[in-house]
Amino acid sequence: MIQYGFHPAPKPAKSKRVKLTQKQKGDISQQVDKQLKARSHGLCELCDNALATERAHLIGRKHINHKTRVADLLHLCTKCHDWLDETPEGIRARRCMAMLASTKE
Repeated sequence: MIQYGFHPAPKPAKSKRVKLTQKQKGDISQQVDKQLKARSHGLCELCDNALATERAHLIGRKHINHKTRVADLLHLCTKCHDWLDETPEGIRARRCMAMLASTKE
């Protein structure tokens, strides 16, 4: 009689990803968040009179090809963030700001 033993195949070693995922590139580190808040002093960077409660990427998270830096962000109030993301004028303004930010680096 032949006996069959349990001989499981070894699990492959976990691969170590070298490149950052798109989500990791768009994530805002605590250090970058502190720098952003220090730059804005807690006020909206567009209207300059409302309390800044939101962080807006100048370059969309889907299109960013590096880890998020403070130059890639604006500290905004909800009203200005909605304007920047949802109106044609705001989208054009964001693109111009992104181009200006990239030329300063």
